[in-house]
Amino acid sequence: MLLQLAYNLVLGSKSPRRVELLQKSGLDFEQRVIDTDESYPKDLSVDTIAQHIAEAKAAAHKTTLTNQELLITADTIVVHNNVVYGKPKTEEDALQTLTKLSGTKHLVYTGVCLMTTKSLSAFSVKSEVHFATLSEKEIKWYINEFEPYDKAGAYGIQDWIGNVKINSIVGSYTNILGLPMGQLYTALEGFS
Repeated sequence: MLLQLAYNLVLGSKSPRRVELLQKSGLDFEQRVIDTDESYPKDLSVDTIAQHIAEAKAAAHKTTLTNQELLITADTIVVHNNVVYGKPKTEEDALQTLTKLSGTKHLVYTGVCLMTTKSLSAFSVKSEVHFATLSEKEIKWYINEFEPYDKAGAYGIQDWIGNVKINSIVGSYTNILGLPMGQLYTALEGFS
């Protein structure tokens, strides 16, 4: 491993995309999942919500960490016209979300929290995504085919929508996947 950390890494997430991103980065880690309430105070500004939730996820792990461990938690949200879109709960919810995002620009925020038994560091990264227009038929097919119920904004940039219906992105691609690896790697260097 190129990056030599003074801690054993723990990923506090069940996201297969976050697992894959860490694996592809050559980082050794243990996955440890604790289900956490992802609600947030309604008066938070949209650019702080994902970081708030990532910190709450870290807090849930506080008593499980040893002095030799460094925990990574994260949360991703999609924001369009100042409305936050998390994971859709139903097919209708996914349909409404993708209909609103179709042919428009939206923001993706991923909040990341790094925590040891002695310290906590958190940050948020923003990316901008420009969708091409999606027909109702395409949206229904996509939802049926890809079941995007575990994805903020009801889509995954790594699958069909990302391949054929994204006109452009501004910012970190891995941030849209759920973990801004460039910024995370830099933050981890501070723990080496």
